[in-house]
Amino acid sequence: MSASKVNEKTKARALCPDESCAIEAEDVRPQPAGRPATPLLDTVSGVDDLRKLEPQQLQQLADEVRAEMINVVASTGGHLGSGLGVVELTVALHYVFNTPDDKIIFDVGHQVYPHKILTGRRDRIRTLRQGGGLSGFTKRSESVFDPFGAGHSSTSISAGVGFAVGRDLNQKDNQVISVIGDGSISAGMAYEALNNAGAMDSRLIVILNDNDMSIAPPTGAISAYLSRIASSKEYRNIRHLAKEFANIFPRRMKEAARKAEHYARGMVTGGTLFEEMGFYYVGPIDGHNFEHLLPVLENVRDDPKGGPVLVHIVTEKGRGYAPAEAAADKMHGVGKFNVVTGAQDKPKNAPPSYTRVFAEALVAEAEHDDKIVAVTAAMPAGTGLDLFGKRFEGRLFDVGIAEQHAVTFAAGLACEGLKPFCAIYSSFMQRAYDQVMHDVVLQKLPVRLMMDRAGLVGADGATHAGAFDLAFMSCLPDIVVMAAGDEVDLANMVATAAAYNEGPISLRYPRGDASGLEIPARGTVLEIGKGRIVTEGSKIALLNLGTRLGECRKAAEELESLGLSTTIADMRFAKPLDLDLIQRLAKSHEVLLTVEEGSIGGFGSHVVHHLANLGFMDHGLKIRAMTLPDVFQPQDTQVKQYDEAKLNAKHIVANALTALGKGEAASVIARA
Repeated sequence: MSASKVNEKTKARALCPDESCAIEAEDVRPQPAGRPATPLLDTVSGVDDLRKLEPQQLQQLADEVRAEMINVVASTGGHLGSGLGVVELTVALHYVFNTPDDKIIFDVGHQVYPHKILTGRRDRIRTLRQGGGLSGFTKRSESVFDPFGAGHSSTSISAGVGFAVGRDLNQKDNQVISVIGDGSISAGMAYEALNNAGAMDSRLIVILNDNDMSIAPPTGAISAYLSRIASSKEYRNIRHLAKEFANIFPRRMKEAARKAEHYARGMVTGGTLFEEMGFYYVGPIDGHNFEHLLPVLENVRDDPKGGPVLVHIVTEKGRGYAPAEAAADKMHGVGKFNVVTGAQDKPKNAPPSYTRVFAEALVAEAEHDDKIVAVTAAMPAGTGLDLFGKRFEGRLFDVGIAEQHAVTFAAGLACEGLKPFCAIYSSFMQRAYDQVMHDVVLQKLPVRLMMDRAGLVGADGATHAGAFDLAFMSCLPDIVVMAAGDEVDLANMVATAAAYNEGPISLRYPRGDASGLEIPARGTVLEIGKGRIVTEGSKIALLNLGTRLGECRKAAEELESLGLSTTIADMRFAKPLDLDLIQRLAKSHEVLLTVEEGSIGGFGSHVVHHLANLGFMDHGLKIRAMTLPDVFQPQDTQVKQYDEAKLNAKHIVANALTALGKGEAASVIARA
């Protein structure tokens, strides 16, 4: 047997020591793994127990935390690669610092499963991302060990500056540690925070987790040694004395000495940028080696009078799990999977996702139009644009975690006569709203704003829910706002966006699988601002916008069975509204319901506004607007979330019956 096969066999057995998932190197059987043996982790119910361990026991603990995490995510789905990369760092931070009095602020939060396991939540870790269970991100209401909630990126340093200044004003002496990845630190907000922190000189520790080798040179024993020396109290005391001594010299000599010192360290460590921003830079060090991590963290902890410090560590995303290490995305976000093989559970013969439909429709348009280009903000796979990039070399631009830049960059492309499709999750588009208004809409530039994950998103919960784009897009002048009712119309709307050059146009579509309709090879261009009648009735009119169309169909069938003739109008456009169709339905129906997967202030609000101003509500028209509730909904399945939001078929029926004065029947149906 080859050495590589022996290693794979050894790794697999380490993840499943009770051999319930034992394999032979030549015979990888796709059976589920049992829970791993974790004898040391079983003795650690919280951070107090962790700090009782000897330093030499920490690697065993880290290995067991990693095995536990793999086993958990295999059964729940979630973010895997990021957490695997920070196991040793997480153990070291809680070992060295006095949490929760000392505040650890994780950026994004998709790497915090090891943190949750170590901070008293292991008994609930298998409820991760499920209804009523643990959040997949940090959440203040969940634990005192989560001082700041996160789901979006690049916030930890800004929050850390606030915590540090607040501590100083309150005359406390706790530590504040902001952990941020090399991807997140690419965003402008992180540099704004670094600049502010460096100027304020408040005590703050920033841990830069570099898991892509995008900044650091290779690490090793010499680098670790130099980092340990540079972070030590003795070195920093000598450095302080040298500064005091330099004060007796003329200003030019003093400044020359200062630059010589930190440029000399910068040449070795690569930290000159951070030094120039006012941080004392230490690193890079191996983030998987406790002999390197612990002394440096202890040194920066034990210098209470120091200003801001940045500790640069290098880690490997997906560390310790062969399938993740081998995967292109390091198994960043996964569904349920087989622990031994890493193979994810995928439903057979399922319709394509809406994301896939969008991507293929865009490719079809770009085949016929070489002016079409695509822009994304660090989410080529998440938005489906990786397909576009593989087909059209040089026409996909991934700008990193920089939604603001992405939108204004797309505006510049439009000025040069290109047709940019800027694909950003609905909840991430919130970060670029000023750029949408000022740089795109105000100038009437033909930028195509594609918003994936519109509506409720299931296990990712409130941080990623696309609840607000209908409201914040529809209030802007001179923009077209579209929402697809099904996958066919999604393809049609991509074609419509490609053909529309009069100004900005936006399109929203949800997370999840489409409804199973046959999708055309290329979409049909729609008439701007025109809806369609799906079924014609005379008593109740359902004005749908978005993929509640299927629920409207079910509701109409139920209402028809009750003898209530029902029209379904798929409105397609929140802006411009099809006022001719809306007025015709208002005149010919007793009840009008608007149905949308968005917050208050969106499509329904615009319909009611126009009908009120046109006088349609002066003479007995019964109208109801069905939206997402005015709350942040926690994670659950999408079906249960929409049930909680009262946007499923039975709720549409109940609303119609209530409007007709049939409240008792409505209550029975709503409870069904």
